Amino acid sequence: MQYRTLGRTGIKVSPYALGALMFASQMGNTDAESIPIIHKALDAGINLIDTSDAYGDSEEVVGRALKGRRDDVVLATKFGLPVDADLNHRGASRRWITAAVENSLRRLKTDHIDIYQLQRPDPDTGLEETLSALTDLVRAGKIRSFGTSMLPASDIVKAHWISERRGLERLRTEQPPYSMLNRGIEREILPVAEQYGMGVLAWGPLGQGMLTGRVRRGQDTDVIRAQFNAVFGNEQRLDAVEQLIGLAADAGMPITHLAMAFAIAHPGITSALLGARTMGHLDDLLAGINTVLSDDILDRIDQIVPPGTDAGALDQAYVPPAIQHATLRRRPLADRAA
Repeated sequence: MQYRTLGRTGIKVSPYALGALMFASQMGNTDAESIPIIHKALDAGINLIDTSDAYGDSEEVVGRALKGRRDDVVLATKFGLPVDADLNHRGASRRWITAAVENSLRRLKTDHIDIYQLQRPDPDTGLEETLSALTDLVRAGKIRSFGTSMLPASDIVKAHWISERRGLERLRTEQPPYSMLNRGIEREILPVAEQYGMGVLAWGPLGQGMLTGRVRRGQDTDVIRAQFNAVFGNEQRLDAVEQLIGLAADAGMPITHLAMAFAIAHPGITSALLGARTMGHLDDLLAGINTVLSDDILDRIDQIVPPGTDAGALDQAYVPPAIQHATLRRRPLADRAA
């Protein structure tokens, strides 16, 4: 395993990281199934585990799995998404951050979190408020560093500007979606993260399951269609998948190995999160951990999905308020005739 430095933190992490969403009991696994998967990943050299307080009981499962092994793991979790119906049990306010971190520490059975991440931007809370609260957690020793997920490039720059001028700790990581199907972050996010020395933990390197070979054009399986309903009708996405599966076959490797190797080939990506729900899934991905893509293969991927572009829409993409709300992009009716 060739370890990489997480931005400018000095922390060494594996290029493959273990995403823990699939270990939540509501995803269908028991401890007896999930904990051996976590242990096998650690035994294989993966030393970064990423979870979230919004992943059901995933944090608790991870906490039980790390008993006696906590010091060997770079432990990352997230906050910000709703965890219940209370409107104040979400977001990036100081009030919620100080409560959320205590909840996560208890569930993870640890006295500190290595990387604490805002899971989605919170337009209702000022960045200075969030950065100040997170800085206090660093200085209290409850977290070692903090970052974000799906933060726009302009807000990353703004956050570093605020930290510099207010004497606050800086964003150390960003967790964006990145795969052969979704390369939009190559335009601004990755260059900005590199400029500020941030580590990047890419989620969704298998394209939300579309880069596993299970989703093919012409399939008429009701279960698969239901599972991938959000993206199944996207012809551009399906076209790209078919071409990428053909490329993987020409290269003599499974599409999953091609997808993971692509994600960690970019110099701006520190680690790619793999989400293995079964031991078989983990075994398949670990088998490709030393796969290196030639320039010829990377050039062919560029021809299928050009750099800096997305093949269709990502259904979990962050949509900023200016796009979500029509009132923010339309003048009041009375002003339009002026």
